[in-house]
Amino acid sequence: MRARPVRPAEAVSFSFMPSSDLSLDDASSVASSYDSDEEYQLAQKEWEESLYQLQQLVAVVLLPFFGKWLGRRWSHIVYARYLRVGLSKALFFGESRKP
Repeated sequence: MRARPVRPAEAVSFSFMPSSDLSLDDASSVASSYDSDEEYQLAQKEWEESLYQLQQLVAVVLLPFFGKWLGRRWSHIVYARYLRVGLSKALFFGESRKP
């Protein structure tokens, strides 16, 4: 036995919207005030989450990277100064300049 094709008029339609006793005008005014407050709170929460993620990015990735870079740069500067003046007061306090 062969199944016959279903025509669009015979197709079963499902309604995903719940039935309501409110009129469209009442529902839109209630929904708009509710949505604006809810959307504002959601946007505020997302903004705070974004700021937290940026703080974590700085704390976990950028600070260690720049700390490593500055530490290496500073160590090269100090080592070059040590080679130039030796281990003396001049290494820590600077060279005395004579006029």
